[in-house]
Amino acid sequence: MSYAKKAKKGYYGIAEFKDKDGKRHQKSAGCFRLKREAIKAAQQLEDKYSRVNIEMQAITFADYYQNWFSIYKENSSLSDITKSRYRTFSKTIADYFKDTKLVDIKRSTYQQFINWYGVNHAFSSVSKLNGAIRACVSYAIDDDIITKDFTHNVQLVYNEDNQTKVEYLTNKEIKSLKQAVVTNLSHYNTSRYMILTAIYTGMRKSEIQALTWNDIDFLHSTIAITKSWDDTKKAFKTTKTESSQRTIKVNRQLLNQLAELKANNTTMVFQNVLGTIPTSNALNKCLRSIMNDCGIKKQGFHFHSLRHVHVAYLLSKGVDIYAISKRLGHSNITITLNTYSYLIDEYKAKNDTLIIDKLAEL
Repeated sequence: MSYAKKAKKGYYGIAEFKDKDGKRHQKSAGCFRLKREAIKAAQQLEDKYSRVNIEMQAITFADYYQNWFSIYKENSSLSDITKSRYRTFSKTIADYFKDTKLVDIKRSTYQQFINWYGVNHAFSSVSKLNGAIRACVSYAIDDDIITKDFTHNVQLVYNEDNQTKVEYLTNKEIKSLKQAVVTNLSHYNTSRYMILTAIYTGMRKSEIQALTWNDIDFLHSTIAITKSWDDTKKAFKTTKTESSQRTIKVNRQLLNQLAELKANNTTMVFQNVLGTIPTSNALNKCLRSIMNDCGIKKQGFHFHSLRHVHVAYLLSKGVDIYAISKRLGHSNITITLNTYSYLIDEYKAKNDTLIIDKLAEL
């Protein structure tokens, strides 16, 4: 039953309704000057939730996920690759859960699903699937279809044999790679300049590809990251996330080297004299060739690995993880901690020894 609750400047309308288990819930309809207005608004809200609740109690998990994707993700600024991943997850959910109602899924049911999926998938795939479903479930809770997050405390199970093993560079190897890149710089080969930019900035490939001369402030030594590049459509697109839009400080040495590319007379920084921007395949081919010339052999290493190299180098020099997170364009520090946990753990062990040594000096 709906009612009004006295407030400092009037009355709050409170709507009450029951879920499928008979548990009572309350929702505020807002604050009103008159009591009767508050009650009327609460009753309208109660009717709305009662209707929605009845209609949605029968929805399957697969249908709710598909609806959620269509409403909140399909027309968003997410990349085509990410949207394609969400569609693949939709099929996976439909194949496994079939006609199972969303309200009937328990934590144990969901854990069995993760166990099943993890048999043939690597950690990254399982983590991304779980992340998408967690987001979807949070909306289902807000819609009052379910009351508990059945993804909470799930144990991610994955196939270690499917893990892509990537060997990263030591600081000595980073310097060796950088020197090899610089030694043979030529404005005709913009791939080398892109590799150098990745080492010095930690920018994503698509962010580097999208750079125009207007994005570089030579006076204040900054690069503004406001867009990214679609390798397939050969066109600008939005950055991966809103937080990816950022301005970062760069060293004068890099800027001086990038200035050499102005000889190509192009609007975009890394367009070559033919007007094209190196693709992912071209960049990886160039990177492998340079590493081979340096005698550096690393399993699974590719252009995006340079972002990890950048983080590893900054951590080794004692740069704060929060500052690194902002530089990378992560929306929060948790993403940085999760993505680079293997590096952070490595430097934590070194710092633990340093802490003990310093405490011994007390």
